[in-house]
Amino acid sequence: MSDKTSVGVVGSGSFGTAVANLLAENSHVFLYSRRADNVVSMANARMSSGQQLHPNITPTDDIGLIAKECYVIFPIVSSDGFKEVIRTMAPFLRPDHILIHGTKGLALKKKGLEKLKEKSRISNRNVLTMSQLIRRESVVVRVGSMAGPNLAREIAQEMPAATVIASRFDEVIHEGHRLLTSPRFQVYGSYDIIGVELAGVLKNILAIGSGIVSGLNLGENARALLITKGWAEIIKLSEVLGADVKSFLGLAGIGDIIATCSSPSSRNFSVGFRLAKGEKIKAIQTSMEEVAEGINTIRIANGLANFHGIHCPIIKTLYQGIFEDLNVQTGIEYLMRSRRSMDVEFL
Repeated sequence: MSDKTSVGVVGSGSFGTAVANLLAENSHVFLYSRRADNVVSMANARMSSGQQLHPNITPTDDIGLIAKECYVIFPIVSSDGFKEVIRTMAPFLRPDHILIHGTKGLALKKKGLEKLKEKSRISNRNVLTMSQLIRRESVVVRVGSMAGPNLAREIAQEMPAATVIASRFDEVIHEGHRLLTSPRFQVYGSYDIIGVELAGVLKNILAIGSGIVSGLNLGENARALLITKGWAEIIKLSEVLGADVKSFLGLAGIGDIIATCSSPSSRNFSVGFRLAKGEKIKAIQTSMEEVAEGINTIRIANGLANFHGIHCPIIKTLYQGIFEDLNVQTGIEYLMRSRRSMDVEFL
């Protein structure tokens, strides 16, 4: 078994770096970047993604070294590159490793991707959370997810925050708590890993919608309407994927919504704001340094709703606005005409 005094973080983006600095308060940390020049820069300047690196952090581009030296590894990369990273790690991973990912995205099986492109429809059987992807692509059994109101900028500024470590295994939750807890960072546990992952992923849809509301100056009543009714749509979709509704009422659900649906520092909020100001989605994506996971998530959520016959007017309208150039004002008028009966239908 590997030495438990070192922890690995795979991914040196803003959130990966923030998590590495948190972990470094309790342990020695290997911070992985696949680019050798970036590793040299981090080692020399002691900076990563605009953040000062803790003295206990060692930058590296050797994934085998991390697997050898670290019992617990935190993969924190965008969902579009997650499968490639896990496949790169897989030859070095053992069943005794613990992987706790911090990626709020979804992956598609090849067949599902084809169907989504052809018909804008996809079955839940073709959608994978990141924990399911880890299990599918490696021998690792003990997998966890880190989710919650964890804006990287605020964590980097050492502001108080908290997270949820979700796993079916007690030892994963215990290790997450042991490694991350500090006077400025609280850690809670959950056994509903699918629910926690989906809450963290799907709330990005609402963050984009909230950014649109701000960009159009529609007011807080409109934002509350969007978030509340959009949240109900997300919960209905998540139940199809096997989630427990209770997970949406905690930090990974309501907590994360409060943080990302009102913060200009949220990448997904920023996408919505810029869409409302007339920018095109391709131009927005090209200009962003890091991935806004909500864009692809809207596409997948709309496909799931279409396949399973779930009425999701907010998700559908956001999908049409991003991928089919639906006029924003037309979309708002459609939503305001959308008939609904009961208020709370998902409990």
